[in-house]
Amino acid sequence: MTDPQQWLADATVEDAVFALRPDYRVLLLTADGLRGGPSDEITEQVLAAAEATARERLDGRRPEELPHLAAWREAYRAFGAKPQRTRPSVEALMRRLDPDGLPRIDRITDVYNAVSIASTLPFGGEDRAAYASPPRLVRADGTEPFDTTARGEAVVEHPEVGEVVWRDDVGVTCRRWNWRQCTRTGITTATTSAVFILDVLDPLTDDDALAAADGLTEGLLALSPEATFHRRLLTRADGGSRC
Repeated sequence: MTDPQQWLADATVEDAVFALRPDYRVLLLTADGLRGGPSDEITEQVLAAAEATARERLDGRRPEELPHLAAWREAYRAFGAKPQRTRPSVEALMRRLDPDGLPRIDRITDVYNAVSIASTLPFGGEDRAAYASPPRLVRADGTEPFDTTARGEAVVEHPEVGEVVWRDDVGVTCRRWNWRQCTRTGITTATTSAVFILDVLDPLTDDDALAAADGLTEGLLALSPEATFHRRLLTRADGGSRC
C-alpha cells in the first residue's frame, strides 16, 4: 500500500467543488496499525460522553438549527440534493441521539462517530487498504459506479450528474459529499489501515478541524497505542497542508 504521506499528497479536490463552496476545507487523516474489533467498554465510554456533549450543544434545538449543519444543508442544495431526504452524515447521526442514542457498530466506527457528533463535523471513515488510488472530490458525470446495498442485496448505483462525490480509480466511495459511503471501502472489525475525512464549512475554522483531528487521534490511540497517523488539510487557497 502507498506510503500514507505520498497518498495524502496525491489527494485532490476539484476546482468545481470549491466553486460551489469557496469556504470548503477538508482534513484527511490516515491511521495505520489500528486494532479493529467489536464495540467494547472503551468505545462505549467514548460514545456516551460524546452523546452527552451533543445533547448539551443542541439544547432542545433541531440539528439543522446549528450553524455548521445549516451550512451543510445549503451546500447540498447547491448541487441539487434535498437535505430533507439525504442528510449530511453528522445531522443524520445527531437525529438518532434520542431516545436511544447512536448504534454501537465497531471500535473504529464508534470512535469517529463520537468525535463527529461532539464537533458537529461530518466525518467519513474508510478502509484505506480497499482504495484503488488516493481519494479525490469531484462533481460526478453520472457514469461512476457506486456499490451499495438495497433491501439487503448488493447493487451498483450511479450518482446524479453534478453531484459532489468522493471517488478513487474504481468508482465512488461516498455520495453527496458525505451522505453515504460505499460497501467496498467500509470499515470492518478487521480494518487495520483507515482514512478519515473531516468536512468543514464556515462558520467552523481550520483550528476546529485540527482540534477534531486531535480528538480522533487521541481516541484511536486509546484503542491502538502503536498506531501511526498522518494528516493533510486541503483548502481552496493553496491545496496545502498543516500538521
